Amino acid sequence: MSRFKTSSTLLRHGLLMTAVSISSFAHSQVPAKTPAQTAMSAIGRTATPAEIKAWDIDVRPDFKGLPKGQGSVKQGEVIWEGKCASCHGSFGESSEVFTPIAGGTTAEDVKAGRVDGLMPGANQPQRTSLMKVATLSTLWDYINRAMPWNAPKTLTTDEVYAVTAYVLNLGNILPADFTLSDKNVRDVQAMLPNRNGMTTAHAMWPGKELGGTAKPDVQGSACLSNCGPEAVIKSFLPDYARNAHGNLAGQSRMIGASRGADTTQPPPAVFGQNTLAKPVVAQVAAAPLSSGPTTSGITPLLQKNACLACHGLNSKLIGPGFNEIAARYKDKGRADAVNYLSGKIRAGGQGVWGGIAMPAQSLSEAEASQVAQWLAQGMPR
Repeated sequence: MSRFKTSSTLLRHGLLMTAVSISSFAHSQVPAKTPAQTAMSAIGRTATPAEIKAWDIDVRPDFKGLPKGQGSVKQGEVIWEGKCASCHGSFGESSEVFTPIAGGTTAEDVKAGRVDGLMPGANQPQRTSLMKVATLSTLWDYINRAMPWNAPKTLTTDEVYAVTAYVLNLGNILPADFTLSDKNVRDVQAMLPNRNGMTTAHAMWPGKELGGTAKPDVQGSACLSNCGPEAVIKSFLPDYARNAHGNLAGQSRMIGASRGADTTQPPPAVFGQNTLAKPVVAQVAAAPLSSGPTTSGITPLLQKNACLACHGLNSKLIGPGFNEIAARYKDKGRADAVNYLSGKIRAGGQGVWGGIAMPAQSLSEAEASQVAQWLAQGMPR
């Protein structure tokens, strides 16, 4: 445990040094100075003991780090009503936002140290905090660093003891006349209903000090041969139902990744071959490239359809600049560039130029074809 505590302390020390001084900490740990470290030697200072103490507030399961103090159930009730009940309810029943804190535990659970309502087959409608928590340090530490919701870390040490005592009283773990302190906290740990409900025998636990193991939790290997059959699409909307309520694509909000199918187009023809059918894109007959529009001629059309709100002529805005698009497809030299670009303009899409989706556009086929031809020609002036 000493190794774990030391590394934890160094981590917090390092985090604080990020704000106060990265270089001073680095110099004190590494004998050989690199040129970069030498250049940074005059920046920052070593964190003071008081500054480190302000960050070093965690309380471990063995209660190392727990400050001295005490608080009674009655004191905790007063604090709870003033600072906690608005979110968690007077009896820990909580609200429509927060889940219940108390409830679901019995006197038998306190004796056994394992909550019966968490066992397979238990008919427990809702799992509460006191059903799940296995270490009293977790409850104390969370209240200390995160509560109240609107003013975390404002409770004094004695107030944290008092609130913790009141929570345990709500769960019928402590009597109403009990005073919780750093001197009896280990005795109270032995009364938690789910104190035996957590295991440390897994590879995620640091080292073997608390029963950890180096063996991974999950054993498995990749299936690269004799795998199961490929997925086959067996059902889809019939033609009479496909467009029963109008074009779904036109009714979808162009926010996020979800898009409605263009139900005015025929359904994908390929099913059952583990191949995602590509959207049907209308093929627009392009005019000869030699007679395409120029930049000055196409600009009014771009302005009319608000294309320039997302694409600069020669710079990236929300989407790529038109010069980037023209350069890509001019370099590719694809024969169907006009038809492809025209279809993409009208249908929209995502993933070609990044994660930001381009919604379907309301340009006519002729207008989309003009823009596509201008781009395919390399944006002639």
